Amino acid sequence: MERAKRRVASLSAHLTAAASATFTPEQLRSYDELGYVVVKKLFDTDTLERFRARFAAIASEKVAPPVTMSLIKDVILAKRPGNDKVTMSQESLTKIQDFQDDEILFEYCKDRRILGYVEALLGPDIRSCHTMLINKPPDLGKGTSRHPLHQDLYYFPFRGPIIASWTAMERVHPGNGCLIVVPGSHKGPLMAHGYPDWEESNVAYHGICDIDSSNLPKYVYLEMEAGDTVFFHPLLWHGSGRNKTEGYRKAISCHYASSHTTFVSTEDTPQDVIAKEVESFAAKKLKKMGIDVALNFADIWRMRSRVIQGASGDAW
Repeated sequence: MERAKRRVASLSAHLTAAASATFTPEQLRSYDELGYVVVKKLFDTDTLERFRARFAAIASEKVAPPVTMSLIKDVILAKRPGNDKVTMSQESLTKIQDFQDDEILFEYCKDRRILGYVEALLGPDIRSCHTMLINKPPDLGKGTSRHPLHQDLYYFPFRGPIIASWTAMERVHPGNGCLIVVPGSHKGPLMAHGYPDWEESNVAYHGICDIDSSNLPKYVYLEMEAGDTVFFHPLLWHGSGRNKTEGYRKAISCHYASSHTTFVSTEDTPQDVIAKEVESFAAKKLKKMGIDVALNFADIWRMRSRVIQGASGDAW
């Protein structure tokens, strides 16, 4: 009991101190120049363990996931014969996507330790628009644990202030597939994307097309400790390499948008490819639920989004 009281008191003090935390002028200059900034030790071990325990409960089917949540397996595991008999577990579940309706995991998106930084770049009216807990598996021999260089804006049919937060739940490094970023790439345009020329690739893991292999951009490995958080721009080129270890690399992430972002048409643009793919996924999921409704790309993102603070926004 005393230990629990001390933990609560410690966390309360941490939250109070962190509530007003925001970028320093130096960090803002770095974000403007590089497209990302890492804030060290933003989250404590107890909070990360709470998220880890929730992931374990969902993976072991002790907790029923919300119907809006997607539970994703690696493509190699999914193609194994008899996969329908594979029991869901922490080893088979490689990503939880869309946890906006899970009361525990969504605490991450609402945490004041993050929102002070987010508000500095987006203003006071904030929505979450995409959520993930990534359980990057040991590579199964085909390189499918990789994620090709991409820009997150490619996936979003809205424009305006957007920022991602990505928190390491344990030490991440090149060996277990830490994030790779290309500093300054956010100053360029939105590039055409498509599936990489790999033997196997996970669904919707699109990458930037036509990268000149003879003149690869300079990239940086973001080595981070548990609790470290990187904030990055939606146009930043980033990805991750293979997990060459025998363990799983966990991270939790949320994309935020200003409530005053506006939706754009993706028809006849490079985003039309992913728009049609996402619409197809949504239709199949709804059909399994016995719902015969066709959702467009913008509506799917509206369904994923939640108000975090301030005004909800007219477009949403």
